[in-house]
Amino acid sequence: MAKPASARKFAGKNKENRSLPKAPTGVQGLDEITGGGFPRGRPTLLCGSAGAGKTLLAMEFLIRGATRYKEPGVFMAFEETAEELTQNVRSLGFDLDELTKEKKLAIDFVRIEPSEIDETGDYDLEGLFIRLGAAIDAIGARRVVLDTIENLFAGLHNQGILRAELRRLFRWLKDRGVTAVITAERGDGALTRHGLEEYVSDCVILLDHRVTEQVSTRRLRVVKYRGTAHGTNEYPFLIDEDGFSVLPVTSLGLQHEVSDERISSGVPRLDTMLGGYGFYRGSTILVSGTAGTGKSSLAASFVDAACSRGERCLYFSFEESPAQITRNMRSIGLNLEQWFRKKLLQFHSSRATFYGLEMHLAIIHKIVQEFQPKVVVIDPVGSLIHAGNTRDAQAMLIRLIDFLKQQQITAFLTNLTSGGAALERTDVEISSIVDSWLFTRDIELDGERNRALYVLKSRGMAHSNQLREFRLTERGIDLLDVYVGPEGVLTGSSRLSQEAREQAAALARRQLAKRRQRERARKREALEARIVALRKEYEMEEDEAETSSAEEVSRERLLGENREAMAGSRQYDKASGELVPIGRRGK
Repeated sequence: MAKPASARKFAGKNKENRSLPKAPTGVQGLDEITGGGFPRGRPTLLCGSAGAGKTLLAMEFLIRGATRYKEPGVFMAFEETAEELTQNVRSLGFDLDELTKEKKLAIDFVRIEPSEIDETGDYDLEGLFIRLGAAIDAIGARRVVLDTIENLFAGLHNQGILRAELRRLFRWLKDRGVTAVITAERGDGALTRHGLEEYVSDCVILLDHRVTEQVSTRRLRVVKYRGTAHGTNEYPFLIDEDGFSVLPVTSLGLQHEVSDERISSGVPRLDTMLGGYGFYRGSTILVSGTAGTGKSSLAASFVDAACSRGERCLYFSFEESPAQITRNMRSIGLNLEQWFRKKLLQFHSSRATFYGLEMHLAIIHKIVQEFQPKVVVIDPVGSLIHAGNTRDAQAMLIRLIDFLKQQQITAFLTNLTSGGAALERTDVEISSIVDSWLFTRDIELDGERNRALYVLKSRGMAHSNQLREFRLTERGIDLLDVYVGPEGVLTGSSRLSQEAREQAAALARRQLAKRRQRERARKREALEARIVALRKEYEMEEDEAETSSAEEVSRERLLGENREAMAGSRQYDKASGELVPIGRRGK
């Protein structure tokens, strides 16, 4: 039985009240992983080895809080001076001096020398509490960072005192109601050197900077987070000129929306092969083939068509520089420089081995979110195997494809097929998750190598099953019909020879047809002349017959007259039919 609306509303409100209050970090991706940020009013521990990014993340937590959420912060350093910290983060675009003048940030350096510490039973942190409390009260701080805690307890060897003071420090921070971030060095076989901080902290985040096969990767993991659900995977993070950014690497699932809009491939005859309209917007297109078969040219044609529609395009190249790509595409009539100048096209070129796979994924995410393109080209995806292994590259590409689909971005991927491998497969094994798959190949015949293209699949649309000859011309890409001869598909000069033979045969057929037509015309003329002659002959015979008949009638009449005259001369009596002498007629 369904609950009434009022009950559902109360349940939702009650659930909201039960949720743990959180302080957003302002760090891209980190708030998503933690479900809203660090626990408000509680301590969070950032642990990791040297160079993992602990200090930077802690500092950015304070800066974002002061600038975005109106929460001033105190940074208490035990290792670097205020001047050193200011100089270190200035390269990332953070101006600590300005924030300090505006009373949004306070930096306090506490110098601690382990050799000067006299460990006694009366050792405590009361002085630190007074100094930190004064800094908090001076600017009304809501956030506090202690960097790093090892330096604070560097001179203590008594584990009892150490544990007591650590607990006391964390309790003091909670009592003050500030959201605290404490950094700690990683220990041997434990998250921290003392092995206690992770137990008294409400949230523990582990930062890791590892090197695998000479490729470094930074990863983050939420080890624990009391009172709330959180992501438990390892997430790559990026430190660049904009600061700290974390990428949720888990797949976004299969709930993305789809579009019925079709967009051109940039090659008219290829659009015809795809049902006459091109690809679906937001789909993933894969073009694979051996070297030199025109995969990058197809990608550039697709980019040119998209930019012509006024859409932004992002081109990731792992083998060629932007200058080399634009120069090479001029040879087939594509002027990509104009779109670059109009800021519709952006290149990002680097060697695949320059970063790890997760770092590549994080960089692509970051650039896509900043540039907001409609089309993304990755040329070629197979190079990513060199940044890891096949399995990791496949997982990375699946996450990338899911991300682009979620953003309704059309992805165009190229992949080099190795000569010794099966042609209709990819090294990274992503052919099953792409929407359209085109294949380009070389055909060797009569001492020539010619290109050919065909559509292996294109989901959701009718598409051609024909093999087309694929030519790169000064006017762009041209797809030609191929000829099938006794030895198979004909391309290049063999196709031209076949065309010439077919044209000669067609000409001979046309000439024969014309010759036969002329012969029929001559026969018709001869027949018509004969018919005229026969008609004249008939008319002459008809005239002669009529003349003979008239002459016969004349002769018969003349004969009749002659008989009467003869009868009269012979005194013939018509009535009796006897001859009567002339002297007796009157009697």
